[in-house]
Amino acid sequence: MIRTDRFFVLAFLLLGYLAGNAQDARSKLIARAAQFDLKTPYKAPPGDALSHHTSGYAKIMCSAVFITGLKPDFAAENVGYFTSPYAERAKVGKPVIDFEKKTVSITLPNGVTRTAIYTGDQGCVTLPEGEKTLRYKPIKVTRNIPNAATRPWPMGDVLPTSPMPAELDMAKVAQAINAAFEPAEAQTAAFVVTYKGRIIAERYGDGITKETPLESWSMGKSLSATIMGILMRRGVYTLDQAAPIPQWQGKGDPRAKIRIMDIMHMSSGLYCRAPQDPDYDPTLGYPDHLYLYTDAGNSFDYAANLPQQWAPNTVGRYRNSDPVLTNYLNRLGIEKLGETYHTFPQRALFDKIGVRTMIMETDPSGNFLTQGYEFASGRDWARLGNLYLQDGVWNGERILPEGFTKFVSTLAEPWVDDGRPIYGGLFWINGDGARPIPKDAYSMNGAGGQYVMIIPSHELVVVRLGHYKGAQAGVKALDKAYVLLMEAVPEKRK
Repeated sequence: MIRTDRFFVLAFLLLGYLAGNAQDARSKLIARAAQFDLKTPYKAPPGDALSHHTSGYAKIMCSAVFITGLKPDFAAENVGYFTSPYAERAKVGKPVIDFEKKTVSITLPNGVTRTAIYTGDQGCVTLPEGEKTLRYKPIKVTRNIPNAATRPWPMGDVLPTSPMPAELDMAKVAQAINAAFEPAEAQTAAFVVTYKGRIIAERYGDGITKETPLESWSMGKSLSATIMGILMRRGVYTLDQAAPIPQWQGKGDPRAKIRIMDIMHMSSGLYCRAPQDPDYDPTLGYPDHLYLYTDAGNSFDYAANLPQQWAPNTVGRYRNSDPVLTNYLNRLGIEKLGETYHTFPQRALFDKIGVRTMIMETDPSGNFLTQGYEFASGRDWARLGNLYLQDGVWNGERILPEGFTKFVSTLAEPWVDDGRPIYGGLFWINGDGARPIPKDAYSMNGAGGQYVMIIPSHELVVVRLGHYKGAQAGVKALDKAYVLLMEAVPEKRK
């Protein structure tokens, strides 16, 4: 009994210590940012918060049913809390699915109905409140890739039959697969591991296959970076140039000094309130970070008109303004080349590396919302991860410019100065050692436990996708799998 009491006392003291450290770190972040504050007045996004949440709910349900193929009741309970928190769903009517028209409608207590429509290759989009049609015409995206069933991995899905590399401990790899799916509450939907480009581990959850496009959330930020890299490879942009956002070109506009690399480092300094901010105050209204998903109408225009809170390259903050503006620059660059905006990613990237399932969703104006609205299979995310593991080269063709993978995987100075060595160029970095893998590992991360982890020192790419409700248990399960993979796979010889 005494030992039990001592255990609880020690546990209580440890929790207090950790909480104190977290509070101290938060206070330091706030204090440092205050030094650079431009005292900019803040104006919250317009509209009703519950309507915005319901817009997100309708979109999530539409995508879950018509893209992933989930049952409506399962989706409502388990998928995509980010733009439509679970508690907010209880305040509105049950989603009404029209399988013929491919729409999802949800009615608020005040009688307003929010409707999301499935467009085909641009996924699902919620109509602006009070509007009955989109502001653009969706188009078909043709996949110009031979049948995956007849081509070898990675351009196709046919796996080799030769023995696995002798240096691998395949028993430990099998244990890692099991760990990624335990407990059931983790709701892991896909787990794919490649070593030197070869699939060495793979499993899917109930009802999910290697072709199933799954919610990926902010992993799409890294996809936005990849498209930017392609444009840089084609000479459209450079990292150190001032971002040519049209709304910033007026005389004396301080935002004209924001560089493309500042935007990709999430250090533009724009005033875009996000729930992740250390000083986030919910009483100030619905956050811009979420509004850019749910109801901006034209997300590019909204982000481009945000004022500056800090000078660029001073403070690192995880805010959707920056990946949205990356997408804005991508659109401007694609159209400057005379290319078709909605088909460019498939032709310039996905066709080249064998990606067939990627759906990039848009706002009602047709602008890609790949700061978090995109869906792809576990294998297709593994292909994208391997493009980075191979330094942007695929089948002998350089797709990303030299030095680009180093840029995205190098810690951003403002984040380091903030005491958070965790962010690069629209990729996360394990610089604080939070994950049980080498610190040089970098990743595409998405809310709800979505990861594409690139571990150069072990020549590994690890993809984990899961249903949102299982995120907390899912991340713990993934960490256990990482530990086993580190034991199973030798370090790369230098």
